[in-house]
Order: sequence, then C-alpha cells, then structure tokens
Amino acid sequence: MDALIIVFLTGIVSMFIALAKKPNLVLISSMTGLITALVLLIMQWYVPKSIVSYDGLEFDRIAVLYSILAVIVTILILAGGFAQFRKEPEHTGEYMSLLTFSLVGAMCMFSFTDLFMFFIGLEILSIPIYVMAGTRKGNALSIEAALKYFFTGSFATGIFLFGTAFLYGATGSFELSEIQVAIADGSAQGTLLGVGMLIMMASFLFKVGAAPFHFWGPDVYSGSPSIVTGYMAAVVKMAGLFAFMKLFTFVFGEQGYTIWSGALFGLIILTMFVGNLSALAQVRFKRVIAYSSIANAGYALIAVLTQDVASLWNLWVYLLGYGFSIVSLLVIAQWVNDDEDRIDAFKGIARKKPFVGVVMITALLSLAGVPPLAGFFGKYLVFSAAFDQYPTLVILAVINSAIGIYYYLKLVVVALSTPEEEEVKLEKLPVLTMIVLLVAFSALLIGGFLSI
Repeated sequence: MDALIIVFLTGIVSMFIALAKKPNLVLISSMTGLITALVLLIMQWYVPKSIVSYDGLEFDRIAVLYSILAVIVTILILAGGFAQFRKEPEHTGEYMSLLTFSLVGAMCMFSFTDLFMFFIGLEILSIPIYVMAGTRKGNALSIEAALKYFFTGSFATGIFLFGTAFLYGATGSFELSEIQVAIADGSAQGTLLGVGMLIMMASFLFKVGAAPFHFWGPDVYSGSPSIVTGYMAAVVKMAGLFAFMKLFTFVFGEQGYTIWSGALFGLIILTMFVGNLSALAQVRFKRVIAYSSIANAGYALIAVLTQDVASLWNLWVYLLGYGFSIVSLLVIAQWVNDDEDRIDAFKGIARKKPFVGVVMITALLSLAGVPPLAGFFGKYLVFSAAFDQYPTLVILAVINSAIGIYYYLKLVVVALSTPEEEEVKLEKLPVLTMIVLLVAFSALLIGGFLSI
C-alpha cells in the first residue's frame, strides 16, 4: 500500500513540475518516485509490513511480485519514451503523469479484495490510456484509436458491471472472501451464478484482447503512439490477466470451474489461431505486434485454465519475457519513427546499428520461444503445467508457436538484410533509450534462468 501511495504522489508531483516546462525535471521526479516505490515493494517482499493499510487492497507476496514487474516495465517505458515526450515540453508532465496514474490502477488490480476496488482499479488503469492513445495530434489514426479504445473499453466495463450484478444476486456479496465461501459451500448456485461468471469472463476477454473480442486491438495498437502501444501490450494486459486468474481460479474455485472452463478452452484455441494466422498477412509493424499480442493472450490464458497455485508464478514468468520483449520492440519502433509504420523501415537495422539490431532480434526470438531466452521459459512453464490436463490444447499451442516463429523470423530477416543506399539515415540513439534497451536485453537473457 505504501508503494501505491508513492506512485500516486509521483503522478501528482510530476504534473505540477510540468508547469515549469522543463522535461528533464519531470523525468527526474518520475524516475525518483517510481524507483522509490520499487524499493518499497522489494522491502515488502522480504518484510510484509506496511505503514498504510486499507481493507479493499491486500498486497500479499503475489500482488507485490506482479507490482514489481509492472513498476519496472513502466520505468522502462517512461524512460524509453522520454525522447518523444520532450518534443512537447508543455505536455511532457501530462504524458508521464497519465502513464503513472494508469500504473496506480494496475497495482489496484493486483491487490483488490472486493469487486468495488477492482472496478475502481480498472477505471484508473483504463481512462489515462484512452487519452494517451489520441496524443498524436493531427493524426487521424491516433484519433480513431482513442475513440475505438474508449468505446470498446466502456462497453467491456458495462459488461463487467452487468456480470457483477448477477454474481451479487447469486452470492449476496461483493467481497472476494465471501463470494468464495458462498460458491464453495453450495449456497450460491443456479442460473444467476453461471450467467454472471460467463458475462464477467467476456469482459475480461475484452480487456486482454482475446478472440472473438479482439477486434479493437489492431487498430488501437497501430494508431496509438508506439510507447503507449508498449504500455497497453505489457502493463494493461498484465493487470487484466492477473485479475482474470485471481477471480476465476481462486475465488470461483472448482465449483465455478465446471461452468466457465469449457468456454475458455474453445476461446483459447480460437485466440491463438486468429492471432497467429492474421499476423502472417500484416505489412505494418505495430499490426504484427497487435496480432502477436492476441496470440500471446491465448498462451497466457492457458495458465488461467490450469487451476493451479503454481500457475501464478508460471504466468509471471511468461509475462516477464513477453513484457520486456514488447518494451524493446516498441522503444525501437519509436526511435525509427516511421509514420507509415512500415516493416521495411527496419530493413538493415542490424547492419546500421548493431546494438539495436541485436536487441530487436533477441526480443523477436524471445517472443518466438527460442531457448534460452526468457520467453522460452515462460512458454515452457505454462505449457508443461497444463499438459496433463489438456494435452490437446498444449499441442495446438505448440503448433501455433511454430506459426509464430515464421512471422517473427520474417522480421529478423528484415533486420539483417542489406540496407539500400537511398534510405534515410537513422538518428543517433539517445543515451536513455540505449540504457532502456540494455536493461530489457539483459532481462531477456537472464530472466528465464532466474525464474527456475
């Protein structure tokens, strides 16, 4: 809880410092606040004590673990996007504060103990991103992305509230512990409970971008600024997947599992194939990332279906590899700064800028699940835990991973190809961007080994 307050105060302070129109001061205040919050979370991991507490939020070790990963990814995104943010000194503080406030919502979604707090966290997470998606002023695609994300996000929230009403009618409570008891002892049964669970599952599938509720993803990802796309694909998806698992695996329990597991099984298969097969035909870089994100949501949802305590750790490891890969790729995309978002804009990048090329290729191979990178360990843990229960699903997931390798390797070939002489030369890589890429690259190399 202490770290959550620090993150919130960081957003407030950064916004006021922005009035001085000095982007460097905003960066210093944001980094100082987030690093302080990270230190507090690490201390809470070893000594589970908090100065401030609230019944609606419980930062147990799992919530702390996911919060640590979200804070680290947010630090990298803010630092990696600073070169872009500082081009508008009068708005730098607003941009960085909005992303920081969104992180507050994510931390609420990691630690909620009742559905009221979950809803508040969901809105705090989402509303700043609705704004950030439209910050490419004068760009029609950015405006479309903001509107589409706002309308579909609002629709998903409405669905969630509708499902919550059914769940309350069946259990008589919004408290997770009381809902869990009511379902476990059989006092909550019947149509209200089943319909409520399925409606709530649909809203979660919207938020994580799973098929058939994925239609907003490609347009929103491609229209938003690259660094905002990275935040959506990493932190927003992380919060949604964790909350999904917490509610459906541990609160609804075995009794609820029989109601929703069959539907999720089929939707995972649909999500993997839609994501990977659609990615094959894309010619825009961020649209490839968008469909890859849909496919990765399918893989991650296997951990939810597994119904195992160890799946919380497996999902964290998976999101570690996925998150750092996405941050690397979209920080590079921002640096390349191609308004048309062409894949050809990355042609020969490994020859022109070897360090950037190595990081890009490593991130792509990690997403593909190539050992010994972090992405491989994440997929291995998720797939191996589910194999005994769902061998067919795991086999289909491996087939889809092979499809994914094809379009990831296409991007690798583009990065390694010989650049044409008439191509525009790339700008010098900012020092801060280089540090972000170096941290992400190191995490992809050693993150998997540290997780086993």
